[in-house]
Amino acid sequence: MDDLSLRHGGSVFAGLVGASQVLGLVSVVLTGVWMGHYRGGFAWDGSAHEFNLHPLCMVLGLIFLHGDAILVYRVFCNEAKKHVKLLHGIIHLLALIISIIGVVAVFDFHRAAKIPDMYSLHSWCGVATLIFFCLQWVLGLLFFLFPVASSWLRATYLPIHVFCGLTLLVMAIGTSLLGITEKLLFSITDTYSLFAPEGVLANMLGILLLFYGVLLVYLITREEYRRPPNPEEESLSVHFKNLTEGGVPTTP
Repeated sequence: MDDLSLRHGGSVFAGLVGASQVLGLVSVVLTGVWMGHYRGGFAWDGSAHEFNLHPLCMVLGLIFLHGDAILVYRVFCNEAKKHVKLLHGIIHLLALIISIIGVVAVFDFHRAAKIPDMYSLHSWCGVATLIFFCLQWVLGLLFFLFPVASSWLRATYLPIHVFCGLTLLVMAIGTSLLGITEKLLFSITDTYSLFAPEGVLANMLGILLLFYGVLLVYLITREEYRRPPNPEEESLSVHFKNLTEGGVPTTP
């Protein structure tokens, strides 16, 4: 019975992870179709085509890759933790680079078109999310990938790091929903209320991003999907507990 439950739980988990990847990839594709087909494509010349890189980079970087970087701890639960940490950090670094390109693109476009910067709620939330994302990556690097902090500090910061990672994902999705609405109101004000195809596509994109976020939060917060500690991690945990509680650490 236990084996059957484990197999069933594993298949449900695999299905949920697969669904999250479909939602994320379709969101990236829809963003590309929106900017490529309805907004004229992509360029790096200060024109509106350069702006089109902004939504694509932010959805790909701050949402899809960010979510996948968090998910690796659930998917690769039986791999060596140092390898999973490295993968986690690399995917987050890639997400950060892509997101910075997206932010540079929108500022470059604003400068060329003489459009004011940082006046909308979307821009405030976006810059705050990117700044905290950078800080989260640097702290993760220092605390976990190349730890310079003590075991006590790492153990104290770990739940904060996990909470901030999910919070940043929620912030990124919320900021994207604001951006989608803002872009539609700027671009198709007269036809948006008439269910113009571009508006319907962008609304669908927003719904997919919302579902992606909900599914990721569910996968990360479910206790049964947490990474089980391996013997090495358990011995380190016992060693740390003995140190913090004043006992004598036992030999593993």
